[in-house]
Amino acid sequence: MTLLLGLDIGTTSVKAGLYDAAGSRIAGAGREYRLVHPVPDRVEIDPETWWTAALSAVRELLSTAGVERAAIAAIGVSSQGETVAAVDGRGRALAPALVWLDNRAAAEARELAERFGTTDVYDRTGVPDVNPTWTAPKLLWWRRHEPDLFRSAHRFVLAEDFVLRRLTGRFVTDGSIQCTTMLLDIRSGDWWAPMLEAVGVGPERLPELAAPGTIVGTLQADAAEALGLRAGLPVVAGGMDQGAGAVGVGNIAGGMISESTGGALTIQAAVDHHGGDPTRRTPVYVHSAPGTYLYCPVCPTGGMALTWFRDQLGSGESHGPGGSGSYEGLTAFAAAVPPGCEGLTMLPHLAGAFSPEYVPAARGVFAGFTLAHTRGHFALAILEAVAFMLRRNVELLAQAGATATEIRSNGGGARSRLWNQVKADVCGLPIVTLEGEDAAVRGDAMLAGVAVGAFRDLAEAEAALVSTRDRFEPGPANGPAYDDAYHRYVRLFEALRPEFERAAGPG
Repeated sequence: MTLLLGLDIGTTSVKAGLYDAAGSRIAGAGREYRLVHPVPDRVEIDPETWWTAALSAVRELLSTAGVERAAIAAIGVSSQGETVAAVDGRGRALAPALVWLDNRAAAEARELAERFGTTDVYDRTGVPDVNPTWTAPKLLWWRRHEPDLFRSAHRFVLAEDFVLRRLTGRFVTDGSIQCTTMLLDIRSGDWWAPMLEAVGVGPERLPELAAPGTIVGTLQADAAEALGLRAGLPVVAGGMDQGAGAVGVGNIAGGMISESTGGALTIQAAVDHHGGDPTRRTPVYVHSAPGTYLYCPVCPTGGMALTWFRDQLGSGESHGPGGSGSYEGLTAFAAAVPPGCEGLTMLPHLAGAFSPEYVPAARGVFAGFTLAHTRGHFALAILEAVAFMLRRNVELLAQAGATATEIRSNGGGARSRLWNQVKADVCGLPIVTLEGEDAAVRGDAMLAGVAVGAFRDLAEAEAALVSTRDRFEPGPANGPAYDDAYHRYVRLFEALRPEFERAAGPG
């Protein structure tokens, strides 16, 4: 029996999954962790958290699976993008990592935008707007504000790179994870030298570039012992979680749209070339699928908005299954509320707005509530707000030439039947969910399987490991109410946009 291990280092959790090449998920495990918000607009994490969580998750998975280590043929690794850590020569973190949600580098982003221009940046990197999400402005911020740390760092690595270093002993990365750093020319597949010069980092201070989906090393003895795996196991770079997740739902060629509602909301459409959107508004990533690009609009807060509501406004309530403060409890309250929340509208931009409206200073808003509104109204308003973001980006993709007849949904949000139905009603498209969760982990296993020859190609891997579960058709009765609520949402954002931008201030 050939077994394949997938490992995804997410924004708020690490997830691991074990699959056999015949298509069965053998076991899975995960570990959650919290981000640190020392002051507004700053979001950090100790990079050691990723490794500690990965060790714990993999050990639990192996204990649950009860399989022979020799049966595991390869491990594929993916991660969140943009989050950057400064490390020493052994790969040990010198300071907290700056998470992609961190907006401290706003001034540096504006400086880089003025120096290069958004047109050149988009054509080179696929990034439609220069903002503090990307890694390059974060590096420039470190150079300006923490020069000692900047000078002493041996390498600057992303989350995937950090874990690959622990696994293989190599500083190695791939184009899929680097494509949103603004440091990589996604057309040539090499570092973009003028941008590296602008932020003061040479290629020698970045990991070595490899192609996504390839073997980048073998498992070192110390890491193998810590994980409970065999030394010498091939390690495969799965790329960014968006690319690996698209692979994991079968989104490996044109004609399909997928979405993931995890901490963030992301939307994906595979395309065969960069340059298909003449408006330059659609983010273009390097896909984890070989030779392919990925349209990938991202909204920083998706499911995190519901988590915030649960954690901050459900104090003292049970968060366990079925408890009034649990996700199930909140959605049960929401199910009793009519579409459109009787005039209550939420803007879910708790960490800024990104796609398709690039306003990092945007903030969360509840508008239109009265004494008659209940907790259920507020919960449903969050579900609807994320669905409205999804619709805006599906419309953006259509303008860029990427259309579809259905949306494949994954991530934690796909567990909610109510949320799936709301998305279908809002977007006017069927929402299709898949057997098994954690699409990025499944995608990592698929990429690992192709790399070691367990599958001929990703199409064969998809046939073995990807299968649909439920299909949620749009409800005609709710369409008019959601059209009205959607346009109200758009008007509210546009009305508040000047205030958001004013609050950001100059410089």
